[in-house]
Amino acid sequence: MKKEKHHFRKVFKSDHLGIADIEEMAEQGKSLVMEIKQVKQEIGVKVAGRKIDANIAYFTDPTIKPLVLNATNSKQVKKFAGGSPFVEDWNNIVIEVFADLSVQMKGETVGGVRIKPIQPRINKPQLTPAHKKWGAAREAVETGGATLESIRKGWDITAEN
Repeated sequence: MKKEKHHFRKVFKSDHLGIADIEEMAEQGKSLVMEIKQVKQEIGVKVAGRKIDANIAYFTDPTIKPLVLNATNSKQVKKFAGGSPFVEDWNNIVIEVFADLSVQMKGETVGGVRIKPIQPRINKPQLTPAHKKWGAAREAVETGGATLESIRKGWDITAEN
């Protein structure tokens, strides 16, 4: 019988995604590929026991803690967003994270969460006229409730459709 081990960082409760969470996800075989639902600029948010101003990425999977985007990770998301520096353009970006044990802070190696420099691809479901959601999507575009671009963020739609 395998004895369960506990990462020392787990006792330091955090509302944000950290290296211990990433290592635990990897050990459990969970995917480290995630889709950013929204990035918000938050002023005076409590992170690691102190209040800071930060860009925070929230994910489409509500079971994943939000990720504080430091300067390095913000630059990576900006690249994936076609170079846009505006966090409002960083929605629906797919990223893959990893635990970088060489991250330093104040001259000490502490490790941290990093975003891989190559953006992963996820397969979106195909939306065709035969799909049960086709009518609702078409109506949303026709009435101005959605744009084709916004629908394409969650669906693969061919040029012919």
